[in-house]
Amino acid sequence: MIISQTPLRISFVGGGTDLKDFWSVETGAVVSTSIDKYVYVIIKERFDDLIYVNYTQKEIVESPSKLKHDLVREAMLKTGIATGVEITTLADTPSEGSGLGSSSSITVGLLNAFYAYQGRQVTAEQLAREACEIEIDILGNPIGKQDQYIAAYGGMQEITFHPDESITIDVVNISNFHKRMFASNLLLFYTDITRQSSDILTQQKEDTHKKMDILKKMRDQVPIVRQVLEQNDCFDQVGHVLGETWKLKKQLSGRISNPEIDMMYQKVRDAGALGGKISGAGGGGFLLVYVPQEKQNNVREAMKEYREFPFMLEPDGSKIIFNMRRNYWK
Repeated sequence: MIISQTPLRISFVGGGTDLKDFWSVETGAVVSTSIDKYVYVIIKERFDDLIYVNYTQKEIVESPSKLKHDLVREAMLKTGIATGVEITTLADTPSEGSGLGSSSSITVGLLNAFYAYQGRQVTAEQLAREACEIEIDILGNPIGKQDQYIAAYGGMQEITFHPDESITIDVVNISNFHKRMFASNLLLFYTDITRQSSDILTQQKEDTHKKMDILKKMRDQVPIVRQVLEQNDCFDQVGHVLGETWKLKKQLSGRISNPEIDMMYQKVRDAGALGGKISGAGGGGFLLVYVPQEKQNNVREAMKEYREFPFMLEPDGSKIIFNMRRNYWK
């Protein structure tokens, strides 16, 4: 039996510039961090040659190509696992469509578990690259590349997407003490709205050439946020930048926000939040807000109708947390 643990993520600034329609023309960049909420993949050898897959549904098939779960199917095909396994996926998020990068975390976690099952150890770069190949190139999902890379590498990173298709991963240099101080000002609230991010991202992808100026402004916030984090002077500025990026993000598509999200955002601002944004593509999922600690009780009271999702920052990317392999293979 093998169990992989892969973190979810929150993205602060630069989202949208990791789409190929942007970075193929202009260098894209994001600042993202993994958080201590995870996706787990369990793979266990079976006594027969069937494939069992357990998620919100249960599938029993004879070959990977017959699986409806596209991420499991393509990860099995890519890693060469063909028969005789049972696979279970679990997640800490309350639902799909959370905006915390769960699909990419599942893909990275599947690859990591499948390689470990075969006794192979691969790099974070390979996990991220192959997860992008599965989600973007094979399945044609209209998504960017930041989620796969932050899930594989973990920590707080500036990720840069170059027009030549290369990707640079650069750790944000902030001590664990200051990271805890910064994270203590971040709150996540669940909107109770689920959505298909692909619908929003498809429109955003199609409109990228019309929105280049907005996306450039969002990318240009990356060095500002990184400098504030590394100087450890006044993290409150990050809250103000989050507010600015939310204003810019809403200009990318009319579907990124809605009256209920606007109402939620106004509630937290009135209660003392310095800024925030919907995590991920928008339209639902989680509202990330920056709130000085002395104002957090006010914000929690204002948001008492909504579920808070407590979290801290996670230093590691995808990893194998249980490994008991047999000494023989079929």
